[in-house]
Amino acid sequence: MTYCLGIKVKEGLVAIADTRITSGSDTTEKKKIYIEQRDKSALFIMTSGLRSVRDKAILYFRERMEEGIEYNKLYKAVNDFGEQVKRVAKEDREALEQAGFRFNLNTIIGGQLKDDDEHKLFLLYPEGNWVELGGGAPFVVIGNSGHGKAILNRTLTSESSMHLALKTGFLSFDSTRASANDVDFPIDVVLYKNNSFGMVEHRYTKKDLEQISEQWAEELKAALNRISNDWMDVAFSSMPLPNDENL
Repeated sequence: MTYCLGIKVKEGLVAIADTRITSGSDTTEKKKIYIEQRDKSALFIMTSGLRSVRDKAILYFRERMEEGIEYNKLYKAVNDFGEQVKRVAKEDREALEQAGFRFNLNTIIGGQLKDDDEHKLFLLYPEGNWVELGGGAPFVVIGNSGHGKAILNRTLTSESSMHLALKTGFLSFDSTRASANDVDFPIDVVLYKNNSFGMVEHRYTKKDLEQISEQWAEELKAALNRISNDWMDVAFSSMPLPNDENL
């Protein structure tokens, strides 16, 4: 499993991906974010699913760009990557499924190309179709998405700053990491500011952020202790008293 998060706010894009790869009982670290930057063109691709499918689709996509294919809008690049995923499906799906593996690759693609009016964020499905993320849904998670969505839902809007988006995104990852043994440090972070056409990438290790994790845990405990107990009185007041004969 994996954890990949893409966030789109008015200011720009934030992407976070863990690096843990699990194969049976073996775990390794591998990069899950691919970045392509050219003049007036910047995009990132993050995937969740079979690593072999991901690597092959990325390779085919890179070859297309090296051969001179140019995209003026991000959705066209998303369409082309979807075609490469479908190409891999035609080549490998049958053999993979015969070996007991489910063909699966969900992809987050974000960035801005020269004719885009602003930065964009897309979720691409294994079948090659996609949806664009907008103001009503400022984030998307693929992989192990069941544990870290609450803080994102409660906190993020399209008006949030990139700083808040990254902070909230990390805490979402940290909640997932604490609840799942197939998601872990290091994490790769990509930042993109609208109309900049340049992406910044940084890797954080557990040592870099363990103090933030500990602070968040303490803040949660303190907040829980500050919540009033009064609302529970009606429930606890109806509990039967202990029977002294059984003591």
